[in-house]
Amino acid sequence: MTITLRDVAEASGVSISTVSRILDERTPTSTSATAQRVRAVADELGYRRNVFASNLRRGATGTIGVLVPRLTDAVMALMFEAIERAARQRGHFAVVATCGDDPDEERKATETLLDRGVDGVVLATARIDDGLPASLRERNVPHVLVLRTDRVSPSSLGDDETGGYLAVRHLIDLGHRDIGIVTGPWFTSSGRDRRAGAERAAAEAGIALAEERILAVGYGLDHGIDAGNRLLDGADRPTAIFAANDNLALGILTVAQNRGLTPGRDLSLVGYNDIPLVAQLPVPLTSVRTPFDQIATTAMEILLAPAEGAPTRLAMPTLIPRGSTGHVS
Repeated sequence: MTITLRDVAEASGVSISTVSRILDERTPTSTSATAQRVRAVADELGYRRNVFASNLRRGATGTIGVLVPRLTDAVMALMFEAIERAARQRGHFAVVATCGDDPDEERKATETLLDRGVDGVVLATARIDDGLPASLRERNVPHVLVLRTDRVSPSSLGDDETGGYLAVRHLIDLGHRDIGIVTGPWFTSSGRDRRAGAERAAAEAGIALAEERILAVGYGLDHGIDAGNRLLDGADRPTAIFAANDNLALGILTVAQNRGLTPGRDLSLVGYNDIPLVAQLPVPLTSVRTPFDQIATTAMEILLAPAEGAPTRLAMPTLIPRGSTGHVS
């Protein structure tokens, strides 16, 4: 036997509309005596909200499509989990697709999500001058960009310029002047903005960063290993490196340790995003923490309650100093 809103209303002694409002997970939870009684009756009767029927009445599916480059990347996995939690709090279900940071696959995956009737899409894949967000804007498809932005579409991301500044300012405060910078791909706003912040910190301190010490690579562990080999070969190596994500930092850390360099003593190293693993390393990694939950919550606000214009909302990162950085020797 299916328990309906009418059954709960009759047992509670209130109207159907009152029951519907109280049991709607998309609205703030009421703590009134009536609301508590209705929820208790619903639990006792075994009522389950028919999300499909509710969404049909609203002309929606209650699902949000999320596109990330890959879920093997801890940052993207953490971002999706945060989005899933934020969507669930608003009564929506998040589904994820991956595209490997390939523009063609990105378009195909997005169209597949739209074909399945998602109410909107969250993209963690945006490139500078990316054609996909422009296409979504032209078609009036609800969407929001996270972690990266094309600088036009609605976006929720960390303040990457400030994060890069905090990382290099920390190294400068420790006495380092010969600093390597390993950024993400130049087609990403995160890569560009973190470099811009690093350069601002250096300029304020009167330090000229050597161009050969600044590398724009991918965001994978293997890219960090390649960058580490390039920066740490030979005796003329930087005393400190800022890596624009933790995967890069882990790759550089591997190269450093293979060369007998002790992090925090022979080489200072700062990562970015502060994924859980880096605090548990034998020498814990100094990293710039990205507030994933705040970014996700803001993204859902933008997507599900759009305002006029195309806002870019920035969440403030935090530097977490640990053992991988120390005073220049």
